Amino acid sequence: MKVFLVLFISLFFSVFPMFAGSVGSDCSFKGKKLFGKVQFVSSFPDVKIQIVDHFPDLKVQKVSHFPDKCGKWQEVSSFPDLKVQIVQSFPDIKIKYVDHFPGVP
Repeated sequence: MKVFLVLFISLFFSVFPMFAGSVGSDCSFKGKKLFGKVQFVSSFPDVKIQIVDHFPDLKVQKVSHFPDKCGKWQEVSSFPDLKVQIVQSFPDIKIKYVDHFPGVP
């Protein structure tokens, strides 16, 4: 029984990081920076996002100029730095729109 318990705990903690927020301390996800010019697409995104009210992986502020800090997004229709798709389930990251203090919570 102890062997089973130890095996279960080690398996749980080896899989657990997959469910945690994947935003790095450098404000990136799989090498893609999470600020700058963002294009919303319906297919072939760089990142799939889910918009939430609680417990986000990233706080996002929509700006019209100077999207040069973590979490600041300027929506564009061409030449984006990042392509995102809004999904309802199985997102890569969860975001919350804010008016002030964007970035990693």
